Amino acid sequence: MKNTGIEYLSTERKPHVLNELATLLPPLSEEQRSSLEADLLTNGCYSPIVVNEDMAIVDGHNRQQICEEHDIPYRMLVFAFEDLLEAKQWMVQTQRGRRNLEPWELGKIALKLREEVEGRAKARQREYFGNQYDSGLPATLPEVHPAGMETRKELAEMVGLGERTMGKVMQINDHAPDVVKEALDNHDLSVNQGYNITKQVQKLPEEEREQAAVDAVERATAKKNLQQKDAERERRAKIARVFSTAFEKAFAMTVNEENVSCWVECSRMTPTEMQSTISDARELSELFSQIADIIEQDILPKDWRVADGTDEDTD
Repeated sequence: MKNTGIEYLSTERKPHVLNELATLLPPLSEEQRSSLEADLLTNGCYSPIVVNEDMAIVDGHNRQQICEEHDIPYRMLVFAFEDLLEAKQWMVQTQRGRRNLEPWELGKIALKLREEVEGRAKARQREYFGNQYDSGLPATLPEVHPAGMETRKELAEMVGLGERTMGKVMQINDHAPDVVKEALDNHDLSVNQGYNITKQVQKLPEEEREQAAVDAVERATAKKNLQQKDAERERRAKIARVFSTAFEKAFAMTVNEENVSCWVECSRMTPTEMQSTISDARELSELFSQIADIIEQDILPKDWRVADGTDEDTD
């Protein structure tokens, strides 16, 4: 792959879309697309669209589509690739740093390249062993690597996964019931969980596997939901403790000139530090005012005890 240095404006030439390149990566969420659209409408298309020498889009499908919808001009850089597989590899390596993709999503991208990578691995072995490859390898010739293992390693490197994780993704793809794959697509299971469930149900008679997988996914999802609720409760409790502590410490202070002077002298504040403390104190004052405003204007009017005229602290 190399940058040819050739550049076109959208007013000069139009690129085209190859479906196998456009669908290689998962689509943007509605929120992601809306954010990208807003940025393009505000700032224009400041990042160029990358195309190959046939003018097929390799990077920037979403940007190019949005630009065409809103008549936003854009630039195109022409990159030379050895073949479409190299273009796909470059796409994945470029995009995986931009998107927060989970291991299962990365693995599914790799699986789209599996057939091509396997073909290339077999071609390399055929070239290495010559005509003996087609007639069967003699015992005196050790095989470099089984093609499957070489493929797994290469796919893992392409998408930035560990080789073992890539192997688990491949096992899930080949053997897991649909309910397991759906749960992974919905982020309800991790790759490890999906792999473990797949291994478990494979030991059962075929007619029992689907229901066993459904039950296992339900248990795993229930456990995850419970963990998320516990984590949310702990998060809210931490926030509450921070606010409570701040108020307790603030009310513990008696603010007068003598006490403030004592603080300044005992902590050996320099004039610069005193100026910084003045700014911090003003900022804290604004923070406490914001707390008062939020409670008074937003929270208190919506409190059900205010709405029905009751108060737990009133007899």
